[in-house]
Amino acid sequence: MREASAVRDLPRLHEISLVFIRHGLGDLVRRLGVASLLERAGEILHWGQVTHSAQLEPQQRLRLALEELGPTFIKLGQMLSLREDLLPPKWTTELARLRSNAAPVPFEQILPVIERSLGMPHAEAFVDLEEEPTGAASIAQVHRARLHDGRAVVLKIRRPGIEAKVEADLRLLSHLAQFVEKEVPEVRRYQPVHVVEEFRRSTMRELDLATEAHNIERFERNFRGEPHVLIPHVFPQWTSEVMNVQEHIDGISAEDLAAVERAGLDLKLLAERGVDNVLKMILEHGFFQADPHPGNVIYLPGNRIAMIDFGMTGRLSLGRRNQIMDLLAGITRRDSEPMVDVLLDWAGAEAVDEERLAADVDELVADYGDLPVKDMRIGELIGRITAMLRTHGIVLPSDLTLMFKALITLEGSGRKYDPEFVLADRLKPYVERALAARYAPAEWGRRGGAGIGQFLDLMRAMPRDLARLLKDARHGRLRMDLDLKRLDIFVLKLDRTINRITIGIMTASVVIGSSIVMTVTSGPQVFGIPIFTVLGSFGYLLAFVNSVWVVLSIWRTRSH
Repeated sequence: MREASAVRDLPRLHEISLVFIRHGLGDLVRRLGVASLLERAGEILHWGQVTHSAQLEPQQRLRLALEELGPTFIKLGQMLSLREDLLPPKWTTELARLRSNAAPVPFEQILPVIERSLGMPHAEAFVDLEEEPTGAASIAQVHRARLHDGRAVVLKIRRPGIEAKVEADLRLLSHLAQFVEKEVPEVRRYQPVHVVEEFRRSTMRELDLATEAHNIERFERNFRGEPHVLIPHVFPQWTSEVMNVQEHIDGISAEDLAAVERAGLDLKLLAERGVDNVLKMILEHGFFQADPHPGNVIYLPGNRIAMIDFGMTGRLSLGRRNQIMDLLAGITRRDSEPMVDVLLDWAGAEAVDEERLAADVDELVADYGDLPVKDMRIGELIGRITAMLRTHGIVLPSDLTLMFKALITLEGSGRKYDPEFVLADRLKPYVERALAARYAPAEWGRRGGAGIGQFLDLMRAMPRDLARLLKDARHGRLRMDLDLKRLDIFVLKLDRTINRITIGIMTASVVIGSSIVMTVTSGPQVFGIPIFTVLGSFGYLLAFVNSVWVVLSIWRTRSH
């Protein structure tokens, strides 16, 4: 945390510390060394003046503190609410209550942002620009308008001044993650630096509203030709990193169930189509809307579905999608081995008790393998998998947290519209098609050709790489890093072993020497006993003591 003492971040660090203390989290601030840091920098914290409600649980106090700290920390809490592989359910459940809703910024502060983005007075681009926002969140707010040709649009505008505050928060979180990973060994395996870095990339993407516009264009291409899906059109000429302009879609919000029923729409069909849209994004496109809750869905006549708000998206590589298929296929086929292999891949270099993990996976397969599809709850299954990951200290890959969240949200939304809805039913054909495509002759040929191409590239590059290696060795630039884990313990054990061997040899020498000495009967006497007999007896006694010491040392080592 020493690097966080940059003057530019001290006011924000002071504010964060006071908020945590006010909500009864002062012990956390003290343990992280933030209090002493501020005091050394000349900021004095008045600990005694802070009170908090002792009746609240720690996870509730944390949620309130994150809400007060603003958009960065709200987003962080929302991300952590998805990480049941890192946090117990009572913490993730509480953090899931965090909302990004915020009081709107007055229009007179928003208007300069709009005109700077346009590079012209707003009246030259829009007419009927509404001053009252239709929605406001922690990062941006939305205003309606019309183009001069009469088309209705919505302007999504980033809050003024939010970027500097978010960047300061991200710097502080990065320093904190580095400190925790260095100073708290039991947390190290959860890779706090990596988690914060992933959060930083996600947050910066959300701040850039031009990125959201590119996301919308990509979804529009992916669903082109789908008659029941509508993605809003983006107007790139009016779009920048602080504002994007989209087609306004007039329909019924999926949150208004009563209005949907009054419009005579087919609830069951809407649930099926909505779920199919998201499953197609995840399992076929590998690019999906990561927050498919009802507020981001609009229903249109003819049971058509429009999707909006693509600020939070997820990406899944083909390899990751194949792993998901292996997990689901392993359950349906009662085959735990491929599932264990996938989980071990997720563990990476971390040590995992494979026997215990295999036993837990076998139990999971036994519980769900014979379960009728109509009784299978994907949300419960995901909960079991994440709990198992947490038990074995396996960190869920960051790209899968958004996918798991999307599937859980889907299942809840589907049941809201159709009480008999079964997500596993809709999921099954996608899994079967994906597995069939993976083992199709054409795919085998493609992968075989790719493998041959990689092998040929390796062989072609080998002479050049070998020449570089020899050149580096000749100029003394060749370096070899040898990483022996727990080397200090190995050296200690080796030292103890050598000591015992040395004592053993000395003991044997004393016994042999004493035996030789005691054969001499002539010479001086002590109390009538030959002096050599006394010396031999003393040698035997010393050998006995040494032997007892070696035996006790071995026994103590084994007991530890």
